[in-house]
Amino acid sequence: MNVFQAVQIVWAASAFLLVVLILLHSPKGDGLGGIGGQSQMFTSTKSAENALNRITWGLGISFIVLTIALSAGWIS
Repeated sequence: MNVFQAVQIVWAASAFLLVVLILLHSPKGDGLGGIGGQSQMFTSTKSAENALNRITWGLGISFIVLTIALSAGWIS
């Protein structure tokens, strides 16, 4: 296995993990709960949500950087 294949594996794994992490986020919209005013009941921001946001942003940035590096041919 050469460096290009290893980077492709890391790129694919980051894409999969990014999809999973985005699906783990709690919805930000009110939905049907906004009709009765019940959306205000659960508005506290938790440390787990902050950590999930940081991990998602980091993984998203690394995915974009790896996509650019692989498509530009910088990794041989």
